[in-house]
Amino acid sequence: MATFPRRQFLAGSAALAGGSLLPHPARSEEPASPPALFKLGMVTYNVAANWDLPTILKVCKNVGIAAVECRTTHKHGVEPSLTALERLTVKKQFADSGIVFWGCGSVCEFHSDKESVVQKNIEDCKNFLKLVADIGGHGVKVRPNGLRKDIPAEKTLEQIGKALIPCGKAAGDLGLEIWVEVHGKDTQEPVNIKKIMEFCNLSNVGVTWNSNATDIKNASISASFDLLKPWIKSCHINEIYNDSLGKYPYRELFRKFREMKYDRYTMIEVARTPVDVASGEDMLRYYKALWTELVRA
Repeated sequence: MATFPRRQFLAGSAALAGGSLLPHPARSEEPASPPALFKLGMVTYNVAANWDLPTILKVCKNVGIAAVECRTTHKHGVEPSLTALERLTVKKQFADSGIVFWGCGSVCEFHSDKESVVQKNIEDCKNFLKLVADIGGHGVKVRPNGLRKDIPAEKTLEQIGKALIPCGKAAGDLGLEIWVEVHGKDTQEPVNIKKIMEFCNLSNVGVTWNSNATDIKNASISASFDLLKPWIKSCHINEIYNDSLGKYPYRELFRKFREMKYDRYTMIEVARTPVDVASGEDMLRYYKALWTELVRA
């Protein structure tokens, strides 16, 4: 994990907040874009990986971040191993803070060539679902993480999709959702995620849009987005200054979200760990400022 001195990050962020991220003037012939209904949230990966839960909630409240997805293995300790009393404590901490507990980011995956491993991941997912239900969240993120080499790609996608069925049914019994992250070598291709969704075919099993470079086809995410639009239930965003660098069209993504009236969260998920909490809070303030500019209609 990279670490970033506070001063260095602030200097870099100030430069990124320059004119290249100011809203583009609307052309008179373009129809007005609808307002954004979605809000900014955060995955604890990796900005808050080393923060306990009270620190995460305090920083989110200070910055104006609306929701948190608790990624497994991080210091917050929101894990299936929590006792009933500990779950009630976590639920109260979120309620008192006013920050939404969006759900858990598990690493459950279902492409193994060993049936016992697949079944273990299904059971792990069910345990995360019970945790999320007890705390008052909305869903559990799982992920495909690649294709098997011993069978055709279509068969791996079918295996993943069908393994999601018992997860989705368990989620449905609890009033929750499963979010399949657009993730993994080859499996992150939107056409492959679409096939996984079709093999699963449960209304409460959808996708977490993951803002991958592989979304971009012919300099646009439109084709990929439209392919997965029926299943989008959550979203991870990473280095949003990439919009100004021509590396990822976040302005286009947010326009697509406005047009579909997406009213959930775009969750910060960046692969950097600040050296301390103060640096992390500063980083998140700059992040929100850039996000606010890019969201403007």
